[in-house]
This record gives sequence, C-alpha cells and structure tokens, in this order.
Amino acid sequence: MDGILNVYKESGYTSFDVVARLRRILHQKKIGHTGTLDPQAEGVLVVCLGKATKCCDILPDHDKEYEATLLLGMETDTEDTSGTVVRKCPVMVSEEEIRTAVSAFQGTYEQVPPMYSALKVNGKKLYELARQGMTVKRQPRPVTIYRLEIIAIQLPRVVLRIQCSRGTYIRSLCRDIGMRLGCGGCMETLVRIRACGFLIEDSLRLSEIECRIENDTLKEKIVSVDSMYPDYPRIYIKDTWDRLGYNGNKLTKEQISGLEENFMHEGPNQKDTQRFLAYDSKGCFLGIYEYHVHSKEFVPYKMFL
Repeated sequence: MDGILNVYKESGYTSFDVVARLRRILHQKKIGHTGTLDPQAEGVLVVCLGKATKCCDILPDHDKEYEATLLLGMETDTEDTSGTVVRKCPVMVSEEEIRTAVSAFQGTYEQVPPMYSALKVNGKKLYELARQGMTVKRQPRPVTIYRLEIIAIQLPRVVLRIQCSRGTYIRSLCRDIGMRLGCGGCMETLVRIRACGFLIEDSLRLSEIECRIENDTLKEKIVSVDSMYPDYPRIYIKDTWDRLGYNGNKLTKEQISGLEENFMHEGPNQKDTQRFLAYDSKGCFLGIYEYHVHSKEFVPYKMFL
C-alpha cells in the first residue's frame, strides 16, 4: 500500500506506537510519519506508506496548527503537566496582561527547545540526558508563530490557537509566555488540528482504520504522492524513452511531452532549477524531476516508481 494517510493520534500513544500499530494493521513494514506528537497530545499525524515514505521530508505546507491549553502558575521539567513540578506561583495577572504577553510572541522569535525532546547534543538525544538527571545548554532556534489567538481565558488556564512553523515546540511557547507573565506556565493539553494540508476532521483513528481494512474501504482515504504537489507542472515521457524514466535517468526536452513553454521561459528571473511531476507515456507517476537551466536537462530529484 502506497500513499499518505491522515491519522488521528490519540492521547497515550507515542507517534512511534501509532506507526507500530499501523504496521500490524496493514501488514507492511515501510511506514513513517512527518512530525512527532508528544504522548499526551492528540490530533493529526500524517503517515506515509510504502513508496510515499520517500516524501516524508519534502511534503509541502510544513506549517502546523494547534489548539493548546496553557496552565499558568506551574512549571515542570518537561514543560507540560506530565512532568515533575519544579515551581508553583500564584497567578496574579489580568486578562489584558495575558493578551499583551501572548501577542508578543507572534512573529519570529528565538526559542530554546525543551530538555525532553529528541534533538541531539553531541550525538545524544536530549530526553536521554534528561532522564539521567542532566541538563545541558541548548542553543535557541528561530521559530515563526504565524498566528497566535486566545480562544478562552479561565484562569489559571488560557486556551490558545497557534499556527506555526515546523520545529516549533508548543510546550516551550507555553513556558515562554508563563515566564513573560512572571508566574510561570506549562502546557496542559495539545491538539494538532492541521499539518501538511491535512485537517483533523478528516483524520482516522486506529480503530477506524482497522474497520476500513476489514471492509476494504481504506484505499479511498489514502492520498497519492503526486496529488500533494498541485503547483508542480507535469511532464510526460514519450513512449520511446519510457525506459529512461523507469531507470531514473536524466531527460531532455526532446524526450518529453506535455511541457508548457510558459514554465520554461529563460531570462534574468529564471530560477536555476524548477521541479516537475514526471509520468511515463501511459500516465503512471514516476517521481519528481528538476529542470536545470544551465545543463538544459531534467534531473531526478525523488523517484517513487
């Protein structure tokens, strides 16, 4: 089975647990996901099946959207309520102060990742060091908060909707807002409502996937790789040259059809490379090719055949 599946990760499962369960349900080994969710978090987990695992790192629309509950007045070692409490503080802030503090994080800011994360320092994952009782200095990384909206305030809780760039830790955002307010804070709940263009209302729980396997209706929920790139123009290899595409060879303009000249205009503003979806003469998707202006060749970028 090849393609992309929108899975609803339930609380209590790690992202690895979901992949492991899917391997048993679908009876196939080649499965990967495009972005880890914490065990207590829920929501969209985009899963790539079979040949689609090659596109895990290049899926478009990498920004994600979440709903999170910030619990003010408490700090933990994991930066969420699953961890050990390291500080408690009375919450003596007004709604206006909360709105001002929250709005300060919209845009790009330098975020220090949490100790309990899979990032590596000197070859070791941070959470492995944290479990040994160690704390190491982490370099701040730029993250972008495209939209940060307060859904509700019921102190000590603040419900937020966040649209952010890839690599943003919502736990750390909650920590930083709490620090700015002076009372501390941590993340209580997290739901990912959108990722890579997939929406939570279209996601399937593991139990639903099992039912669809039994009813043979899962295929209608699997998205093909090429449909994830609607903005890429298409090229079709002429039947005489199909074997070049099957073998992942370079192609010239003369060996393809379906090429629209307005995509290939050469001039001062022409990009050095441009990506295309490549198909054989019968319309079978082969992979993503890049056209290199200087060599005037189509070069394989990712092959899925």
